[in-house]
Amino acid sequence: MAQYNILVVDDSVFMRKIISDLISDNPQYNIIGTAKNGQEAIDQVKLLRPDAVTMDVEMPVMNGLDALQRIMAEQPTPVIMISSLTEEGAAETIKALEWGAVDFIRKPSGSISLDLYKVKQLLHEKLQMAVRTKLRSFQPIQQPTVAPKSNLTPPQVNKVSTLKQLEAKKTNTESSPKFEHLVAIGTSTGGPRALHQVISNIPAGFPAPILIVQHMPPNFTKSLAQRLNDISQIQVVEAAEGDVLKTATAYVAPGGWHMIVYKDFNHTYKIKLTKEDPRSGHRPSVDALFESLLGLNELKRHIVLMTGMGSDGARGMLSLRQSGAETTIAESEETCVVYGMPRAAVEMQAAMHVLPQHGIAARLTQCVLP
Repeated sequence: MAQYNILVVDDSVFMRKIISDLISDNPQYNIIGTAKNGQEAIDQVKLLRPDAVTMDVEMPVMNGLDALQRIMAEQPTPVIMISSLTEEGAAETIKALEWGAVDFIRKPSGSISLDLYKVKQLLHEKLQMAVRTKLRSFQPIQQPTVAPKSNLTPPQVNKVSTLKQLEAKKTNTESSPKFEHLVAIGTSTGGPRALHQVISNIPAGFPAPILIVQHMPPNFTKSLAQRLNDISQIQVVEAAEGDVLKTATAYVAPGGWHMIVYKDFNHTYKIKLTKEDPRSGHRPSVDALFESLLGLNELKRHIVLMTGMGSDGARGMLSLRQSGAETTIAESEETCVVYGMPRAAVEMQAAMHVLPQHGIAARLTQCVLP
């Protein structure tokens, strides 16, 4: 049996022992070393060249986010973040996923996290994916900037000015419950970075609602929606029961709930959240969303599947293509962190177009704008 070398990074001796024991319980994995802060992690990655790293976020000397950025720039290695369940921890995790981490494991709250034993199987599954991930040359996502016009330092001005520009565009753009087009996107592992790329390039005033299912637990989807809203020209929200679909707005399915679309007696399109059984091990499920769109033939439906393990969404995309969807797009292998869900769609001949991540927003815009 192949054996993969894993580096464990955490400032707590206790947590390093717990995580190491969980990983070592599977004979596929060998703990090649440990580190107690981000700087040590960078040094150990260069020295030991592990197949994957588990990385805590909050550490002294150098935190996990800074270490992640250095590792991805200097010695690209699959990194799984160990994330707390706090709101701040969720927000940091979303940033880590945008900056190159391949996935994350939730760290149960509390100073003594014995509950980590409960996630042993999940940790092994994510490591199995991580050690098989072929990292390509990593380029940080670039945000637009504007020239400084005050005594603030340039980075402060650029960030503040850009956010003000985006919010002004959103405020000045009317959203409407009347539309002819609807976009639905499904994604999983690698999805936050892919969504950042796509949603940040959707223009203000986009004349369609966008529905997003990202496989992610509760709390994290809220942070994902907030993060996407910060960098987008359209509004991005975590979906709520009864939300009326409007143009220039993206709705992220909340973790732990299936999100479906229905049309009420006033012919208004709304969101319904359900606690039905997981589909393909997921709730929210991409298939659950896609299948809810099957009866909405009066709309021009544009369906997208991006990076992720498994096949969730592929059958739903095929059914939508067969029922007359306007566009079905699968992300191409070249930009996927994990070429699973899009591959399944391609193999089922559900995808009309196979596009790299950076080409998806342009194609959607071309299809939807008059």
